[in-house]
Amino acid sequence: MKIAIVHDWLVTNAGAEKVLKNILDIYPNADIFSLVDFLNSKDRSDVINGKYARTSFIQSLPFSKKLFRNYLPLFPKAIESLDLSSYDLIISSSWAVAKGIMKTKKQLHICYCHTPIRYAWDLYEEYTSTLKQPKSFLVKLSLRYIRNWDIKSLDRVDYFIANSNFVKYRISKTYNIDSVVIYPPVNTDIFILDKNKENYYLTASRLVPYKKTKLIVEAFNQMPSKKLLVIGDGDEYDVIKKIAKENITLLGYQSNDNMIKFMQKAKAFVYAAVEDFGIVPIEAMSCGTPVIALNKGGTAETVDEGFTGIHFENQTINDIVKAVNKLESENFNYKYISKSSIKYSEERFKKEFSDFINSKINFK
Repeated sequence: MKIAIVHDWLVTNAGAEKVLKNILDIYPNADIFSLVDFLNSKDRSDVINGKYARTSFIQSLPFSKKLFRNYLPLFPKAIESLDLSSYDLIISSSWAVAKGIMKTKKQLHICYCHTPIRYAWDLYEEYTSTLKQPKSFLVKLSLRYIRNWDIKSLDRVDYFIANSNFVKYRISKTYNIDSVVIYPPVNTDIFILDKNKENYYLTASRLVPYKKTKLIVEAFNQMPSKKLLVIGDGDEYDVIKKIAKENITLLGYQSNDNMIKFMQKAKAFVYAAVEDFGIVPIEAMSCGTPVIALNKGGTAETVDEGFTGIHFENQTINDIVKAVNKLESENFNYKYISKSSIKYSEERFKKEFSDFINSKINFK
């Protein structure tokens, strides 16, 4: 059986790429397709075993390495331009347009959906509300086109897999289609329990607005006696560094080994984003570290109130401050927290994913 795996774009090693890596572990001989492939050598080795993806014409467009997202209106045509006609099984890892790959009636296409295109659906108003003319008009026009195409291309997918119940609901609401939930893989073998916690809080993510790291820093500015470490880099790094008070330390990008050490020793991991699933909080729990997280999205499912962490209801400074104070009044069983993360392990993902694929191949 010839297998093709389609991934939206390959530019970094984040949560979706961890899923891709595990799918490739199951199907190591599969060919990879993507709009663009600009992985550095380390990420190429870690994510796709040193392979190169077969890319669309966007790969060769001017300034595409840094500005490929500006070619958004071309994404549908670009993904449709990829020729997968010689493959028996197509697996798409999609949060944008990968699910719209062209297929024949004889081919089986299973989509692992991280989310329907967020900036075209759930985040449409948030994404467009701050834009000024004429950019606002052009962006809205492009996103309406993307939405229409997104719906029209639904019949190219035979089965949807959602990465959480939150996304399952979003798929149902947006596409009026049912899906099965298979949680993403977390490498619980390397994020190892450490019961000896130190007196600091930790947050880690790309420093971009929707991750709400700036909000977490603003909350800890109100708690000068509590130490916060911030791991990550991105567009908001300079802004966050400028407002952070003395109890907050920005560590920038850290290697995976350093990330694990900081997670293992943290009093708690703080996370304020509305995530489709949220792999990083699970990595923290695997280390036995309780999580303070928003009670919406994926973290509403994965953080067990009072047992593996504390929820807060709204993305506000006050809510985070209250949650931190509540956590300090609780006694957590670090071993229990670590054991609870095993249900998200890579081994579990590979079994559930391959079992689902095999059942549909046999059915077809």
